[in-house]
Amino acid sequence: MSDCLKTNGYLLMEDLADAPGVPSAERRKQGPVAVFECIQEIPCNPCEQACDKDAVRVGSKITDRPELNAENCSGCGKCVSACPGQAVFIVDESKGDEAYVTLPYEFLPLPDKGEIVLALDRSGSVLGEARIVRSRLLDSMDRTAQVTMAVPLEWSMLARFFKRKEA
Repeated sequence: MSDCLKTNGYLLMEDLADAPGVPSAERRKQGPVAVFECIQEIPCNPCEQACDKDAVRVGSKITDRPELNAENCSGCGKCVSACPGQAVFIVDESKGDEAYVTLPYEFLPLPDKGEIVLALDRSGSVLGEARIVRSRLLDSMDRTAQVTMAVPLEWSMLARFFKRKEA
């Protein structure tokens, strides 16, 4: 187990530095791509089964961490809803001075397009305001919706959830 999970209970950026499922900065700038924040070797492979583009591979040893073939990834998000650990996100840094971060969301009601929320990092700390770009829940998503928020570009690999503002 990672030292960060023993002490903090959440991932740090340095924990992702050698993760085989994290795309390069260059690839993130080209458009939407999956980011697999799986750092533990646990028996799991729904992401591999969900991907029809051969963009993610766990392999024959089911406890291996998922490896991303970023060039095959279209950012469709099938792996986001398939992941039982909610450890997959879609990051798109091709939007100029902002990035789109798509995350799994299992609460109701879904946020509305245009809603201003507070972006949170992995520890639950507030980064600042973000804008909801899209909320979607399709039958194929097995009851795990996907919410996309627009954040400042420098938060693309930091923002991993949000808090709705009080009414």
